[in-house]
Amino acid sequence: MIVKGQKIDGRYQIIRTIGEGGMANVYLAYDTILDREVAVKVLRGDLASDEKFVKRFQREAKAASSLNHPNIVEMYDVGEDNGNYFIVMEYIDGKTLKSLIKKRGALSLSETVDIMMQLTSAIACAHDSYLIHRDIKPQNVLILEDGRVKITDFGIAIAMNSAELTQTNSVMGSVHYLPPEQANGSGATIKSDIYSLGILMYECLTGKLPFKGENAVEIAIKQMKEKIPSLCAQNELIPQSIENIVLKACAKNPKNRYDSVSEMYEDLKTALSDERKKEKRVVYKYPENDLEETKALPTLNKIKEPRETREERNEDIEEEVKKKKKEKKEGRGIKIAVITAILICVVTFVAMIILAFRILEDNKNETIELPSIAGKSKEVVTQKLESLGLSVVYEEEPSDDVGEGYVIDYQDRKNGGKVKKGTSITVIVSSGLTGIQVGNYYKKNVNVVQAELESAGIKVVTTAKKVSTSQDEYKDAFEGMIIAQSKEEGSRLKEGGVIELTYATLITVYPDFLDGTYDKKKIQQFCEDNKIKCEFHDRFNSGQKAGTILDQGREPGGEVKEGVTLTITIAADAEDTSGTNTSNGNNG
Repeated sequence: MIVKGQKIDGRYQIIRTIGEGGMANVYLAYDTILDREVAVKVLRGDLASDEKFVKRFQREAKAASSLNHPNIVEMYDVGEDNGNYFIVMEYIDGKTLKSLIKKRGALSLSETVDIMMQLTSAIACAHDSYLIHRDIKPQNVLILEDGRVKITDFGIAIAMNSAELTQTNSVMGSVHYLPPEQANGSGATIKSDIYSLGILMYECLTGKLPFKGENAVEIAIKQMKEKIPSLCAQNELIPQSIENIVLKACAKNPKNRYDSVSEMYEDLKTALSDERKKEKRVVYKYPENDLEETKALPTLNKIKEPRETREERNEDIEEEVKKKKKEKKEGRGIKIAVITAILICVVTFVAMIILAFRILEDNKNETIELPSIAGKSKEVVTQKLESLGLSVVYEEEPSDDVGEGYVIDYQDRKNGGKVKKGTSITVIVSSGLTGIQVGNYYKKNVNVVQAELESAGIKVVTTAKKVSTSQDEYKDAFEGMIIAQSKEEGSRLKEGGVIELTYATLITVYPDFLDGTYDKKKIQQFCEDNKIKCEFHDRFNSGQKAGTILDQGREPGGEVKEGVTLTITIAADAEDTSGTNTSNGNNG
């Protein structure tokens, strides 16, 4: 079990858990060597014990680490530490697209097109590098504060090919976006990713999924058999050009889909243009119910993998063949073994489908009473609910009453009640105390801090204070620098709480000209720099040494305001008959 403070591979120090899934847990960690925050994804124990899966995971993750695109989460490292298989990725401080849709419902047309253009650009880059994602869904799409989109889980999704059917949580999360050809038992192609992108676009536009069911098998059947609901019929504001993109991407028959993600990207670029306002509904060229043809599609449509990649993907099969060679004679023995293996795979697959249908029929009316889970740990709740035949999805929520990492309750806040077996249950888990912890804002820019606090739901009251850099305590001050805060560092502020920030507004003050000998040029320069007038007057018989400044007319330390007059009185000798001398600060 990974705990806070633990170091992975001797360098990645765990800070906290930031996500849990059907196949891996994700942690925020600190890279002690490169001095940066990273996300560390660690394989769950049941997958880590599957040797073949681990080999695929490491191989595909390393391949995915070569991807370089602004909309793809960068992968830094892949490794193993005391039986924990992990990958290290760029840490993105953002929310998932799934959480955004849950919070807001349907997104706007322009927002959806912008998100989809970023995603199709990223997936096109991956396809150009011979990589299919296989698990495109809004849970794997991160939205940053500036609107940028980042897609994650490359490499992991690819390696899941053989293990995904055994991962209940993963299937329930992914089957909503599963292409019909994969639900029908065929391999993934680049057109499989296009289908998933279409379902994701549908969800952005409507705030809901097109196909729903009580379990993975039921949803998979709908993916194969049912037409995707019309967007235009649900919302008359959605133009036909937008619906056509979803229809082309979500065609049951891959022949009716876009030939490439780049083609979908180009279609999105003009989708909202005036020229396409009167576009007609798309008509499929090939039959939609002819799913048998999907089995004949190449693994990568129009993309041939390098020889080295193909050889790696056949590694597991070659190992099986070697074992059979020892038991059978060369030639005929190998052929018999291969044919037997194929027959076993076919029979097994058919048996799985038949069993799934039987289970679905037997369990469709079976109900389960939900147990009380409030205050229990995630591990206990997961074990309990999965033992009842339910799948669990977790969502985080701050709480002042329940400790971080412990369960608050079911999403609908009902302890008890009955649900059908196979239902996906959403459980709310505490992310810790509500609000924020107040930091030390001294010497920071008031606008930056105000924006950060207000984005966290804190009300900020700002007060300006005039200061001068001639004062020792403000000698390093800059305009807008915070010089005081009403809440102490380390205290907590709940959402809606108030904090007052006092910031510096710089002013110029009059120096003490009486402290020192008279320097007319310096005084004139000061007046000129600050756009004030300057007058000099002599005073005779003052009893002071000639040239001494007797009075400066303005209080030292007072604020200098543009356009006023500074009057300087200077001691003169009694014998000086020059009279009063008045001069402007702009004269020599």
